[in-house]
Amino acid sequence: MAHPKRKFSKARRDKRRTHWKLTLPATSKCPQCNEAKLPHHICPHCGYYNGRKILEIKESAQG
Repeated sequence: MAHPKRKFSKARRDKRRTHWKLTLPATSKCPQCNEAKLPHHICPHCGYYNGRKILEIKESAQG
């Protein structure tokens, strides 16, 4: 196994890792309920996709 001859400093290591950040998923607005949803997916709030009702969403009974 190869071993480094010198220790990488923390600054040098962190400069290499600056682009390792998470990105938020793209969202679009549902035309039925105006909630944020993933593009090309069924809306989890109203159950519509492409203007058609696909899922029957039950209302949660949390008072």
